[in-house]
Amino acid sequence: MDPHMMLTAAMFAALVFLMMAGFPVAFTLAGTGLLFGFIGMEMGILDAGFMELLPNRLYSNVIRNELLFAVPLFVLMGVMLERSKVAEDLLESMGKLFGSMRGGIGLSVTLVGALLAASTGIVGATVVTMGLLSLPTMLKRGYDPALATGAIAAAGTLGQIIPPSIVLILLADVMSSAWQQAQLTQGIFSPTPVSAGEIFAGALLPGLVLVLLYMLYQGAVAILKPNASPAVPREEGVVIDAAFLIRTFAALLPPLLLIVAVLGAILGGVATPTEAASVGAIGAILLGSARVGGAGPRLVIVAVASLSALLLIAAGFDLRMARAEVPMADKAAFFAAIVLSIVFVAAVGLAIRATWKSGILVDVSRATLRISTMVYTILIGASLFSLVFRGLGGDEVIEHWLTNLPGGTTGAIILVMVLMFVLGFFLDFIEICFVVVPVVAPALLAMDGVHGPVWLAVLMAMNLQTSFLTPPFGFALFYLRSVVPDEVKTSTMYRGVIPFIIIQLVALIIIALDPGLVTWLPDLLFKG
Repeated sequence: MDPHMMLTAAMFAALVFLMMAGFPVAFTLAGTGLLFGFIGMEMGILDAGFMELLPNRLYSNVIRNELLFAVPLFVLMGVMLERSKVAEDLLESMGKLFGSMRGGIGLSVTLVGALLAASTGIVGATVVTMGLLSLPTMLKRGYDPALATGAIAAAGTLGQIIPPSIVLILLADVMSSAWQQAQLTQGIFSPTPVSAGEIFAGALLPGLVLVLLYMLYQGAVAILKPNASPAVPREEGVVIDAAFLIRTFAALLPPLLLIVAVLGAILGGVATPTEAASVGAIGAILLGSARVGGAGPRLVIVAVASLSALLLIAAGFDLRMARAEVPMADKAAFFAAIVLSIVFVAAVGLAIRATWKSGILVDVSRATLRISTMVYTILIGASLFSLVFRGLGGDEVIEHWLTNLPGGTTGAIILVMVLMFVLGFFLDFIEICFVVVPVVAPALLAMDGVHGPVWLAVLMAMNLQTSFLTPPFGFALFYLRSVVPDEVKTSTMYRGVIPFIIIQLVALIIIALDPGLVTWLPDLLFKG
């Protein structure tokens, strides 16, 4: 057996074994890389000078990677919206709106999950919030516990496929490197880049299709098994009058505006994902300050009004003051922009002060630091592992293995998808994203029949989403178990998520068979 193939196979097997044994992922990645790096140097397979590339690799791929700056900003945005009870307002309003329908509470959970996915993207926060607020009501109304827990867990995972999403940000970074590597191996020395905005656009329609499939399933259950998801009795229902509609609109409008601002800026090409994430973080802080009371609502109005006026001035006037001759109107607009900028910064500063005084900002900052540190530490370990893996010739081994599989490209994609699905039973999505994707993606993208990096990234994102639901280590199940009453058994939760896992696999097959569902919107926005 070829020593390169033997060593790379042993390296990958050792990594999977150690992670399944429960060792910390980041240190397992780094330790496995170092161990097999030394083994490779002793065997004469790996040049010792190859390890000197690690500092430059970390500096360029991690420290100076502007795309990864979006991770802590999106995390802050999501945690702030969850801790400031914006999600509670959404869930309460939608539950009252749809509660009179058979299966209405379950449908409202799915819709709120989709809205929270587009505004938070934090699975744990979404699942726990909806479990605390919706599950007692659903059980009290006679919902089948399996259906109730399955609907909540599945809706909470929508944040991984509906942008903006941490999974899509990480996949965009990994897929960009894999796409450039694939083009270089094909002799294309001016590789075309793939942006996070394209992957966001590609994931939007599949995410909405998944939401629709969830709702169709729950509607079918409500029709075929009415006792499993009954309606709220009419005498207990909410009177839908003008006042109720105004309250519902007031709960829906702020997160919807935030979604439009963040996603619209990315998909419209106005801002990069990192810039849009900063807008989302500031918007979440403003909404959080409005939720804690005091002058919060007025701060939101002042901030939005001043920012809107700034955008209008920037669009209507030339604010460059270094020109030889500057018209008086442009000078007046320039000074007005300065004043509006000061007003906006002051409003944001007061909003930060309000959230800090209420104690929300401290909790949000700690949670953001904890999650972001975990992601970056795993990324550093993955960089060391992938460097040694490639130095040992692992990428050539994987490419040779995939290209010689029966079934060609289709067989290779099916095998990779099955591998990722099975690993999802035991590993977290971040681990799969940093371990499996960099290894297999370059080889897949170099093969004929793969419909581009955006399609492959969305296909993998949909597959990674199942890892949150697949027992025994699905993280959504762990989060939900922490708030589920003791009378609801864990086996009941497992039974409840199985139909939603099947729906996710159906969505995966739809994406595989109809690539246009993924590629149409990115082509329209970025190449049209």
